[in-house]
Order: sequence, then C-alpha cells, then structure tokens
Amino acid sequence: MFSTLTSLFKELLDGRDLGQTATATPDLAIACLLSEVAGADHQLDPREKDAKCHFLTKLLGIDTDAANSLIAQAEQRRTQSASLYEFTTQLRELSQEQRFELIKGMWEVAYADGTIDPLEEAVIRKTAELIYVDHSQFIRAKLQVIGK
Repeated sequence: MFSTLTSLFKELLDGRDLGQTATATPDLAIACLLSEVAGADHQLDPREKDAKCHFLTKLLGIDTDAANSLIAQAEQRRTQSASLYEFTTQLRELSQEQRFELIKGMWEVAYADGTIDPLEEAVIRKTAELIYVDHSQFIRAKLQVIGK
C-alpha cells in the first residue's frame, strides 16, 4: 500500500499522466488473472500452480518452461497491481469463446485443490463482469469444471 502511494506521488511529481500505466501483454494478463485466483484464498497449493501451468500451455500453446516463466512474471506483477481492471481491459478484445475459456480456466485453477473459496469465486465473478461474460456462461463454466 505504501509503495503504491509512493509511486503515485512520484508520478505526480514527474508530471506523468496517472491514467497511463504500463499494460501487460494479453498472455501476461491471463497469467496474472490465474495467479489472482490462486492467491485469493491466501493459501498456496501446488495443485493450483500445476493447474495454472497446464492451462497456459493448453491455451497459449507454449511449453512448460515458458508457462512457468510467465507465471513467475505474473506473480510479481499481481503484487504490484491495484485492481483486476489493469489485466482485463485488453482481454475484452478476445472472442466470446476465448473469454469463456479464460473463465473456465480460472474455475479450473480455483477448483484444483478440491474446493472453491468464496474469495476465489469473487475474483472469477468480477473478471467475468469486466470482460463481458454473461452470468449464464459464468455458471456454465463453473458447472463444467465441477462436473469433471
């Protein structure tokens, strides 16, 4: 919190536009959202890390090493972000099916440990709202993951 305020004041003193923050690439934004879900319940479970890696390799067509590198970048970026909005703005350009797959992947990460914490669900719900995924699709994705 203090570092965020410090950087905010530094930007003001430097005369930069506060609305102009460095945006993540779409791949990094997806990894950040997955990391946000995994960390929402404040319990780091290796199954959730494996689920993030598996989803990124499947969705982005990258190897495990690249996925783990992306996850490491995402973890650092996530701790420095102020909101989900930073990661979701560019993901609105994805097709409806791609956005659905992202939400489904978030559910897979949340459910990797066998339970869905209310905080994890809240992150997924907010993300779905920000990238314009209908509530019915949000529920359909959850049921597909839990039904496996």
